[in-house]
Amino acid sequence: MIIKSTTWVFPVCRQTGIIPFKNIFVMMKMRKYLIVLVLCCIAGKLHSQYEILHYPVQVEKELQTSEYLTRYLLFLPENYNSEKNWPVLLFLHGSGERGDNLELVKKHGPPKLAFELNLPFIIVSPQCMAGKRWETKPLIELMEHILSEHPADRQRIYLTGLSMGAFGTWELASAYPDFFAAVVPVCGGGNPDDACNLWNTPVWVFHGDGDEIVPPERSREMVNALKDCNGKVKFTIYPETGHDSWTRTYANPKLYNWLLNHSLSK
Repeated sequence: MIIKSTTWVFPVCRQTGIIPFKNIFVMMKMRKYLIVLVLCCIAGKLHSQYEILHYPVQVEKELQTSEYLTRYLLFLPENYNSEKNWPVLLFLHGSGERGDNLELVKKHGPPKLAFELNLPFIIVSPQCMAGKRWETKPLIELMEHILSEHPADRQRIYLTGLSMGAFGTWELASAYPDFFAAVVPVCGGGNPDDACNLWNTPVWVFHGDGDEIVPPERSREMVNALKDCNGKVKFTIYPETGHDSWTRTYANPKLYNWLLNHSLSK
């Protein structure tokens, strides 16, 4: 006679209908293994959840669309959870951080300082490919992806960039003026003809007066164009400062407080 379970098959004594002792021992041993296996699975799941819930954290991610592969750093702040909507900060790096190594993106700005300053944003820091410039389409596709995957506050999406990233900031913000609640270009420039697209967007511009790589006139002409259409623009010029005006800018907590004071609903 044979007794079948959902997992095992055991022989039974025909005369007594009792499972022989050695088979009972096998059953107990297999049950022990099963219990251990279940406990290991539970422990692994709990460990995985602990890693996911251990914030703040900055991880490497990528987004593949029909046209572009975008690699980026994603910072999730302290106490991050889905019970509230979080402000989002998009950061565009300069030309020196282009390539396929996301460690380069951590050299400057928010992805470098996020832990030290305990920044309360979801921070998205994409990497531009070597030899390329920032393009608006993959950036806006990345942002739409972030907004669909995370508890983001669509009223508080911010944009900043330095040098080449500041040029990208001006271009992206001008193309999507109703998308960003506030914009911070650092030592860059743009097309003054497009500046008035941002007449209703708070913009804080930074530049060094001794910048010989991107002359401060490039920022000044954008600021003047915004002023001509009554734009909400601030302009900070650092005296005796060259191209690196980003270190002082991004290390200043007042910048992030200024961003958080603005939303599309205000």
